[in-house]
Amino acid sequence: MSEIHELTALEIAAAYAAGETDPVEVVEHFLARIDEHSDTFGAFVTVTADQARSRAREAAAALAENDDDRRTPLTGVPTAFKDLNLTAGVRTTFGSAAMEDFVPKVSDQVVANIESAGLIGLGKTNTPEFGSPCYTEPDVAPPARTPYDLERSAGGSSGGAAAAVSAGLVPLAQGSDGGGSIRIPASVCGLFGLKPSRGRISGAPRYGDITGLSTAGPIAQTVRDAAAMLDVMAGPAASDPLWAERLAPSDTYLARCDHDPGALRIARFATPVIAETEVDPQVLFAYDQLSETLEGLGHTVEDIDAPFSGAVVSVFETIWAVSASMFPVPEERQARLRPLSRWLRERGAKTSGMELANALLRMNQIAAKAIGALAPYDAVLTPTLAQLPALVGGLRDDNDPAADFEAQKAYTPFTSMWNVTGMPAVSVPTAWSTEGLPIGTMLAGRPGAEHVLLALSAQIEAATSVDGRPWNRPPVAP
Repeated sequence: MSEIHELTALEIAAAYAAGETDPVEVVEHFLARIDEHSDTFGAFVTVTADQARSRAREAAAALAENDDDRRTPLTGVPTAFKDLNLTAGVRTTFGSAAMEDFVPKVSDQVVANIESAGLIGLGKTNTPEFGSPCYTEPDVAPPARTPYDLERSAGGSSGGAAAAVSAGLVPLAQGSDGGGSIRIPASVCGLFGLKPSRGRISGAPRYGDITGLSTAGPIAQTVRDAAAMLDVMAGPAASDPLWAERLAPSDTYLARCDHDPGALRIARFATPVIAETEVDPQVLFAYDQLSETLEGLGHTVEDIDAPFSGAVVSVFETIWAVSASMFPVPEERQARLRPLSRWLRERGAKTSGMELANALLRMNQIAAKAIGALAPYDAVLTPTLAQLPALVGGLRDDNDPAADFEAQKAYTPFTSMWNVTGMPAVSVPTAWSTEGLPIGTMLAGRPGAEHVLLALSAQIEAATSVDGRPWNRPPVAP
């Protein structure tokens, strides 16, 4: 058997079934790696070692009993929760010094679903303040860095989650995505990241996102690992007012990875949407390379104009600023907020109710027009990012938050449009720069069609693997 941290999540589960290891040994192995490497990569804010050891013993007992009612395909597999997600009895900072001692009394539905499936949370992963920036450089933890170049950011806002998976501190992790926050870190850390369709993942019990932009989703080494975690995370809570149509009870996203997607019609464009910016030539090369791979697999790839008007920029910015202003921060702690957060909150607070209502209406109209224009296609291909992984501190500008925000837009001009439409989207890691940096390319799917994206992504993964390593992904941390 390979080193434990070199195994995928499903390989760890297979090792349990073969009697080659057990959850207690695996959890101890990953906790030791977190202790040694986490601060280097800025991966974890809080480690829940005692709780993880207890759950490892419970998982080992469930596996030993061979009881199908007590186990799932990921029982006993370690994972981690993003520090934006409520976890009962565990410090949850939301990436903010203003909330550094907050301990929720309840877990949200995402955490509850993952724990109910027998996965073992090892702690809370690093995120920027309130998950707003596309870099992860909070005051409560070291900056999250891609293991492929420690001078470069792991992205955001699920930067700690991606750094942890890429560095072999957990085999897969939960992230969330309101404007690219799963796909951006997946791209710069050489991973597969999935933003599910709107309504696929429950927002219970807070239902804090009134815009529909944000959703939780998996970050993983492989498509199958991500699909297995989506099976765990997906589905409405009993109280959910909105949900996406489920797969049939006998079907799973993991099983769909083994389906032939058939010959698909795939649109593509590489014109930035939310910023006027140049796309790095190596990013465009990766985009063209994946286009050729898709055509070689029997799919039709067609160039189209971006189905979004310039109006989407101001609409998205208005909604994003109002969302930032809604997070409840005690008055006496607001001075501890980061400059970008204060700037966004001030901007959001100045937005009237009528302006917000108009922005939400326009967002729905823009989304409807784009979804209609894309209806003839099974998937849409774009770059994930416009640039190679950014340097730590390269986008952040505490002295000029407006410039900071513009730099983020220029870095991520493709991701947020799929949050506007609510369509599922993945970042696929099939290319490497001449400097050895990961380059992700993005595929969006029809609303509710994660199963098609996963089947297509699994097909791409198989076509681009080298010596059995998915995505030709080199090892990172020792």
